[in-house]
Amino acid sequence: MTQNTLSADNKQLVLHGLAEFAKGNIEVLRDLLHENFIEHSPGNPSGRDAFIEFIADSPVAAGRLEIKRVITDADFAVVHYHMIPPGDERGLAVVDVWRLVDGRIVEHWDVVQPVPDAAEIPHGMF
Repeated sequence: MTQNTLSADNKQLVLHGLAEFAKGNIEVLRDLLHENFIEHSPGNPSGRDAFIEFIADSPVAAGRLEIKRVITDADFAVVHYHMIPPGDERGLAVVDVWRLVDGRIVEHWDVVQPVPDAAEIPHGMF
């Protein structure tokens, strides 16, 4: 498999998973995450089952996700999106970095930032 093919396959895998998750299908994570999934975000648990339990009760599970861009490079997929939890019109700007091996997500990093008032970001957040 070439790097380009791997990148394209991983992009489709992540996009499909995010689309399903955005529809409320949290169980899609059981297929996407490796059982020994490693989480690098502070306060979030590692391990597939612990992470799914955690994320099911988090604002992201009830939020609206507007994907702005997806960048893939072999084993890595980077997703930049606007997450809008219920009751928070501005929402959060999120960048997720996923490392994939054999069609499963094995590691995750993220950067999350509240979207400020539009006057503070004259060139836009996204």
